[in-house]
Amino acid sequence: MKVLALETRRAAEIAKLIRANGGEPTVVSAMREVPLESNQEALAFAERLLHGEFDLVIFTTGVGARRLMEIVESRYDRAEIVDALRRVKLAARGPKAAAAIRELGLPIAVTAAEPCTWHEVMASLEAAFGPALAGMRAAVQEYGMPNPDLLNGLADRGVEAVRVPVYHWALPEDLEPLRDAVRGIAAGKFEAVVFLTAVQVVHLFEVAEEMSAASALRAGLGRAVVLSIGPSTSEELLRHGIQPDLEPSHPKMGFLMNEAAARAAALLEEKRRALNG
Repeated sequence: MKVLALETRRAAEIAKLIRANGGEPTVVSAMREVPLESNQEALAFAERLLHGEFDLVIFTTGVGARRLMEIVESRYDRAEIVDALRRVKLAARGPKAAAAIRELGLPIAVTAAEPCTWHEVMASLEAAFGPALAGMRAAVQEYGMPNPDLLNGLADRGVEAVRVPVYHWALPEDLEPLRDAVRGIAAGKFEAVVFLTAVQVVHLFEVAEEMSAASALRAGLGRAVVLSIGPSTSEELLRHGIQPDLEPSHPKMGFLMNEAAARAAALLEEKRRALNG
């Protein structure tokens, strides 16, 4: 099968996995990671943390947590920040965020279970704190895109939450490969399309809109097997009117490729039969 993957940092790795499982890969970058132009939110977070204005800090990613520490250490003493974090409850969205917290020698009050979406974060917080959650003052470290569902979930439970953005994602500087991907999907060039983050979905459709090709892209994805790494990515696909055909049993690239190799041909045949009536 001809497989399109929209990946940047792990492009070589996913191409190798696709080939190892019998596919013919095309890998296109859908985004680039850039530091925020201003780190004022992160520095403001540190100041408020040192003044005891938070009860809970939620770390959503390992790399984002480490970058946040780098930013705040540019102005404040590391030991003081670590001591301040020790005085609040710390929550990790998943194992990578938990590992970053442990590197600081800090205890973790809550770790969300797989697949580590905002649903699991909220369930873990409610299980740990119960009614005491209401009235807490929380900081939510963000990496990439904001998570309005998590922020709304916290607000619904009476938590006063502030965003602490660390990175954001931008479109690639050269958009032509991504435009070619839109054209290729619309033309039926690919039998499977792999999405590894929600941002890839957002950027693919953003470029398609700029090309006035969103409807053609949506139709093309309807004729291909759409592979999603996990629930957060699937939610973004659904927001754009795309029903994912396969999520892996664990939200890992290797699991996705192995399970897709076993099922993609049958899924493609099933979609084609449905389209042909």
